[in-house]
Amino acid sequence: MEEVPGRGAISLAVVLRFVDIAVEALAEAREEVDALNVYPVPDGDTGTNMWLTVSAARDAVREATGGDPSSALGPALAALARGALLGARGNSGVIFSEMLGAIARRLAAGSPQERNAVVMAEALRQANEAAYAAVGEPVEGTMLTVGRAAADAAAERAAQPDARARDVFAAAAEAARTALARTPEQLAVLRDAGVVDAGGRGLSVVLDAAETVLTGRRPVPVTAPLGSHAIPQPVAVRHDLSPDGPSYEVMYLLDAADDRIPPLRKALADLGDSLVVVGGEGLWNVHVHVDDVGAAIEAGIEAGRPHRVRVTHFADQRAENRRRAPARTGRKVVAVAAGPGLARLFEEAGAVVVHGGPGRRPSTGELLEAITSCGASEVVVLPNDHDSVRVAQVAASTAETDAHGGLRVAVIPTPAQVSGLAALAVHEPGRSFDQDVLEMTATARHARQGAVTVAARRAMTMAGPCEVGDVLGVVAGDFVVVGDDLLDVATQVLDRLLGGGGELVTIVAGAEDAHGALATRCAGWVEERHPAVDVVVYDGGQERYPLLVAVE
Repeated sequence: MEEVPGRGAISLAVVLRFVDIAVEALAEAREEVDALNVYPVPDGDTGTNMWLTVSAARDAVREATGGDPSSALGPALAALARGALLGARGNSGVIFSEMLGAIARRLAAGSPQERNAVVMAEALRQANEAAYAAVGEPVEGTMLTVGRAAADAAAERAAQPDARARDVFAAAAEAARTALARTPEQLAVLRDAGVVDAGGRGLSVVLDAAETVLTGRRPVPVTAPLGSHAIPQPVAVRHDLSPDGPSYEVMYLLDAADDRIPPLRKALADLGDSLVVVGGEGLWNVHVHVDDVGAAIEAGIEAGRPHRVRVTHFADQRAENRRRAPARTGRKVVAVAAGPGLARLFEEAGAVVVHGGPGRRPSTGELLEAITSCGASEVVVLPNDHDSVRVAQVAASTAETDAHGGLRVAVIPTPAQVSGLAALAVHEPGRSFDQDVLEMTATARHARQGAVTVAARRAMTMAGPCEVGDVLGVVAGDFVVVGDDLLDVATQVLDRLLGGGGELVTIVAGAEDAHGALATRCAGWVEERHPAVDVVVYDGGQERYPLLVAVE
């Protein structure tokens, strides 16, 4: 999104920075946006749905690139678009996913001869057009209006010869804020509630995030035109089907040929409202509000293969949340496991396992589901990976907010799998929650952790340059040894970890050490060199790391 001297190019580093800031910005604004949500139904989840959608896009692009800004831009943007499509939730989330997809496709199609300002303006225009096309009956005063104002302002600024990408996004973000403030003038339900449009506010948050990435400025947000203390009241939004509108929200992913979508749109439009169908190339995300759930799903079956079907009964949504809260009891640990053997270890210790690890880090939605579905009133989360800590913290905050005081969640920032094992070893449900978290955190911090891996590309490390296939030794997340022999590097790592003393060494064999030969030889080395130190060996099955080590 920023110009590279000498050529028009979009930097993947900036794309990665943008998705991170957008996720954080929507996480911070989520409750505010949810509170603004009165249209098309006052179900209070627009902010959450938009946040989950961009979180899914962020997780997908980071999984595709490993967070490496030197990765190919095209596949990364394709992953972003697909992640948004698959992770979209709710009316606003589905529309938002289509906008993100359109932007990603235009950026991927950019050529070195094009000015970045023009590419970004056209991306916003195509996103706006795609959003309008996706909605069955577009309504002004919504996120569509805000998006159009942003696209028009971007095009006007890009037409000026001196415009850069940062100028285009600054103009778009400002126009979005202005349009957002006017949404109550366009939609009576917003005026009656004294709020701006929730989806428009969410979109404005994202455009502000883009402006922040490119300029470093944090714009002043727009809330309600009646003042910052205006409190939205539930408003009955009327529809044609019944006095209070359709009772159900139906969403599903659909595998279908493109020519099957027009008749699907017509069939669903006849059944309900708030219709949004987005996607392409055989995969679609369908959203509609209806009274007849079966007919909506049957329409999908006529068109292709529906899957991941989600049905929400609006009247029961809040009652169900209230009903579940008092039923929570006890304490659970949610742990991210990077391999089948590690998953078994965590499960045997009583933890709820979320599968993850390098190249397959868990999404915010997966962690949120694990936290909320375990039934406990107190939950400790072990992300077991430095890059997953922030995702876990956002999931924890969301779970606590949604539970309305019926749930406490603590994230222990375990940077590695072995740190999580160490923390879980001292977990004691009989202690108070705060004391248990304190003991687990202290143990995780005191466990010195290391690993052995193999270089997948040429790079410069703290231990010097490495070539593809070199064996790398890791201590506390830093590369400290470069060698050509797994055992030699592993013993050097162990030697460094044991230099400060220790009573217990934990060795976890990876998928590449399927029979545990390397782990067993390392255990023998420890027993020979440090006979007073206990050693335990586990089969972890983790990818990319033949050996994980912890010293306590």
